[in-house]
Amino acid sequence: MINIANPYETPRCSSDSLIISTTLKSSELTFCNSKPKSDYNAINKSRLSLNRLAERMTLGTPPTQAYGEPWYWDNRYAHESAPFDWYQKYPALAPLVHLYVPHRHQRILVVGCGNSVFSEDMVNDGYEDVVNVDISSVVIEAMQTKYSNRQQLKYIKMDVRDMSPFQAGSFDAVIDKGTLDSILCGNNSRQNATQMLEEVWRVLKDKGVYILITYGAPAYRLGLLKESSIWSIKLHVIVKFGPEGSSEQPIRELTNPVPLEEGGSSVEDVLGKNPDVHYIYVCTKPRPRNEVAA
Repeated sequence: MINIANPYETPRCSSDSLIISTTLKSSELTFCNSKPKSDYNAINKSRLSLNRLAERMTLGTPPTQAYGEPWYWDNRYAHESAPFDWYQKYPALAPLVHLYVPHRHQRILVVGCGNSVFSEDMVNDGYEDVVNVDISSVVIEAMQTKYSNRQQLKYIKMDVRDMSPFQAGSFDAVIDKGTLDSILCGNNSRQNATQMLEEVWRVLKDKGVYILITYGAPAYRLGLLKESSIWSIKLHVIVKFGPEGSSEQPIRELTNPVPLEEGGSSVEDVLGKNPDVHYIYVCTKPRPRNEVAA
């Protein structure tokens, strides 16, 4: 919780593996991987980031815990109607989507869709059934109106922690750009993240894939993913957007997975320390054991 009396205090998420560094532009948030104490000091040295945080607090921006609350997103989308894509845009991720969701008729769920054009771009790329959910009624109503003539796109107000309107095994793929990160910066973060991941598992078909695009390095995400369900996990990386909105030269081929070790990851061995990348976890729901045995 940010101390209003001292806006320069380092903002802490309720998840001890995350910090938020907030910029002046209200649609830009950086979810930074950090060790609980030592890296807080490094963030404190970044005066510019903290000055910007103070300005946001002056403008009435809520504490970090609000990122998990519907009212925060309703208010945000009511004042920011321009489309915005968190982390990465579809053209940059398309090769990976093609690899793991190869058939255009497969049913896809985009969680925490916001007002992104990511799903529109998927449909323009030939995908025929893209369902989008978000906790904000404001953004869902806006998107329903915007895409009322695109039958391939569906927008539904829904909490990712409870997607009971969807039957088990409803989707071939679930795509998440920043939604799990947002939940990890809310109250009861661990419990809510676990509930979300269990629901993602439930709505996926056997052999379906959960594609998670995140700032969370393996040290902070693998354990959470493995605790929630018995996923088969592959890790890919993509460099973050540059200042012009286009990705820098790739560190490695996007479709080439980074080797993962049993107890963690060999990411640093492959990419070096502190790579400026987004991590993409492709989590496959295995077939039932009796089917495998057969």
